[in-house]
Amino acid sequence: MRRLLILLAAALPPMANAAPAGYFDLQPGVTLETGETWVADGQRFRLYGVQSCLRGTFYTDKKGQERDCGDASLAVFAAYIKDTKPVCAPVAKTDGISFVVCYAMVGKDRLDLATMMISSGYAFAALKADGLPFHPPYAVAEQDARVKRAGLWQFEDVQHPAILLSREANERAKKAKQ
Repeated sequence: MRRLLILLAAALPPMANAAPAGYFDLQPGVTLETGETWVADGQRFRLYGVQSCLRGTFYTDKKGQERDCGDASLAVFAAYIKDTKPVCAPVAKTDGISFVVCYAMVGKDRLDLATMMISSGYAFAALKADGLPFHPPYAVAEQDARVKRAGLWQFEDVQHPAILLSREANERAKKAKQ
């Protein structure tokens, strides 16, 4: 009987690959909307405290060609999902979006997916209306990436999406008063 149990255990896939209780796997095949937002099983998810580059905004690469900044963020996000197989847990839900935190195993290290995106220079710390970050450690990671000129920060004309979003909000507020 013991031999049978050992053989069965060896034949079954390991349970260690399943997400822990309260978490879910973020797997390739989800519909990515941006470099921090996706849809899976009809539900929208967003990395908490992260703002990716906005689609339709541009930077100029080293060869002088204009590139879509949002597409760059999205491509790196997709690569991290494929390569690190993160697991996520919901932390808040508003207006049909579940905000989540995710971690990925890189070797034996458990790393925060948002920090990976921000420190690589392909995402930014999301800011509240008062200009402060939702999660201050992400602002520290962003500043470090900026100083190191990592990712998108290597390009002189890349713009922080918070600046663009703030301008947009100010324009809407201005028009609403008229």
